[in-house]
Amino acid sequence: MNRPVASPNTPPQSGVVSGGPSAAATGVWHPARRGARMNPSIIREILKITERPGVRSMAGGLPSPDSFPVEPIRQACEKVLREVPREALQYAASEGFGPLREWVAQRMRAQGLDAATEQVLITTGSQQGLDLVGKVLIDAGAPVAVETPTYLGALQAFAPYEPRFVSLASDGDGPLPDALAALAHDAPGTRFAYLLPNFQNPTGHLMSAARRDALVRAAQRAGVPLVEDNPYGDLWYDEPPPAPIATRWPDGVVYLGSFSKILAPGFRLGYIVAPRELFPKLLQAKQAADLHTPGFNQRVCHEVVSQGLLEHHVPSIRARYKAQRDAMADALRAHLPEGCEWQLPRGGMFFWVRLPEGSDAMALLDPAVRAGVAFVPGAPFYAGTADPCTLRLSFVTLSPQDIAEGVAALGATLRHQLFEEAVQPTP
Repeated sequence: MNRPVASPNTPPQSGVVSGGPSAAATGVWHPARRGARMNPSIIREILKITERPGVRSMAGGLPSPDSFPVEPIRQACEKVLREVPREALQYAASEGFGPLREWVAQRMRAQGLDAATEQVLITTGSQQGLDLVGKVLIDAGAPVAVETPTYLGALQAFAPYEPRFVSLASDGDGPLPDALAALAHDAPGTRFAYLLPNFQNPTGHLMSAARRDALVRAAQRAGVPLVEDNPYGDLWYDEPPPAPIATRWPDGVVYLGSFSKILAPGFRLGYIVAPRELFPKLLQAKQAADLHTPGFNQRVCHEVVSQGLLEHHVPSIRARYKAQRDAMADALRAHLPEGCEWQLPRGGMFFWVRLPEGSDAMALLDPAVRAGVAFVPGAPFYAGTADPCTLRLSFVTLSPQDIAEGVAALGATLRHQLFEEAVQPTP
């Protein structure tokens, strides 16, 4: 696993598909240039390793399966198949199941966004929403602004459309407004800035209301629209996050949401709330991609959420995850060596840890796995120059005891690595 990770800005190699033979070597296939920009997800590769017995995985951003509302979903499946089996199993509208779209619109209106049902597009997971946004808005060579660091899956979704990623200088409150405003002259023609304001993946940062206001003003001055991705907004532990960025600029923000973290990722259900001007093109891209999101899944989901399940189910998820977060915070304080830095996340699934200066999280991975713990090195989350000292830890799929033991193993491995480096003879 200790291997270099290609940056999304890596220039495409002519005639080469990542991980396979070149077109010239086969003499048959001639892959598109964009194929060379597709790289395997390091997270998915690490998850294969975590299937080994005895490995405690803090790598994947997977919801806890113990949180899945199995019985309500089973009852909803039976009701849908009993009452509307033909409709549920037939092709469906590309926009999505009407009542589910209206439920999403109502939910957004409750958060302050004046969204109409006609602006809601149900997607096959919010990951597809990222792909559709890229397909509709990105031309080869066009600038796309992202946080530093940012969600790896977004970089993977956008990369095939051959953007020029622009990394926005960021702090613990998100991107700096001056960095976004500077796009007007530093990266003219920027198609959009991609933001995760709530418990960001990978850092866990929560963007304040004041920063959201400042970023919208900066984006408006620069003429740069925004893509707001919010898969973790419901997973707050102390108080709910500020109103969505989209409420501050409805015509300039595409909003992405997901059912994966609050119901079950196996549904593969997400949604886009788009400005009216942009919606038709996103819909056409959706039609070309897969005709429609599975209608049966949508109907089952609507049956569950329309009965008010989320009102008591999501608080139970928050309580579970908060206890696991606190267990990881205690373990980090107890077992990581001096010089490590992290912040307590106020929601979401992740701790973002910076190791002592000069450390290499990628080099730490193999010995950590041998010691029985897995994590995600931070480097793949950067669109530009990466910080090799960073790593991401997920806390939601392990018990407090496993978290304590896993962090202890990680700390011991890191101490051993630092000691070895300290005693290396000077050449």
